Amino acid sequence: MRGWDFVTTAASLSTTVAPPEHVRSTFGLRGVEPEPLGLDWDGGWRCGDVVLTPVADHARAAWSAKVRETLQLDGVRLARPVRSTDGRYVASGWRCDTFIEGTPEPRYDEVVSVANRLHAATAGLERPRFLAQGPLAPWIQVDTFVAADRAAWDSQPMRVMRGIAPPETRSPDTARSVDAIVRLASLRKPVKTPPQLVHGDLFGTVLFTGMGTPGITDITPYWRPAPWAAAVSVVDALSWGGADDGLLERWEELPEWPQMLLRAVMFRLAVHAMHPRSTPEAFPGLQRTADLVRLML
Repeated sequence: MRGWDFVTTAASLSTTVAPPEHVRSTFGLRGVEPEPLGLDWDGGWRCGDVVLTPVADHARAAWSAKVRETLQLDGVRLARPVRSTDGRYVASGWRCDTFIEGTPEPRYDEVVSVANRLHAATAGLERPRFLAQGPLAPWIQVDTFVAADRAAWDSQPMRVMRGIAPPETRSPDTARSVDAIVRLASLRKPVKTPPQLVHGDLFGTVLFTGMGTPGITDITPYWRPAPWAAAVSVVDALSWGGADDGLLERWEELPEWPQMLLRAVMFRLAVHAMHPRSTPEAFPGLQRTADLVRLML
């Protein structure tokens, strides 16, 4: 089992239902039989040279497509959007992108390197309006990640985590996650690295093919310092990907690295605590990573 098979990330929320015929027709794909690609493509379906992927949030999907349409990125293959026959990025809850070869591999230092190159290219992008908005009731799955992100940075994390169950109804691992968040929050210090547009879901979504150029299929947007996004991928790799502990130290030259790791592990703990599809098997890895990060502070 791959580590990310049981972890709740933004890429693990997609439907397993094939794109209906009217959606395929909208993107000019008549007579093409869809082939499931799994979590490597956010639950997308290959149709010849393109991939149809279900969309969890229309605004984020359209934004990602618009950015990937023109973004220039050295040393990384980027899936480009394919518009519908009437020019839309998203149609009937689906997006369409060019297919790129590759699969996720445990090459985590290379993933961090990809993150650094990507975020150098996205540093000049403006903050999308939807990133300035908080989760609204009733929450959709995307809102869990929004709340978890804010909990990692807010002065009072529990104030932000509205989606969590009352203490008396929490499962044991949810309760442990909450306790860990509260303890880690006391170790935070102010950071000076400016926020920018970053891809916050790199783990398991960077595709490799032998010695070829790595690829990225989508950009999951957050407005945080670039080293934080790299730290999220490191936390994920240590918690669920079998990465060696030295991964933490090999990237310690990144700005304010210990504090970025601290907020990254708080983010993942908050997702684990709030998301209904989190599993108890995911918590021990998170707990171990939190302990390693605490030793760096």
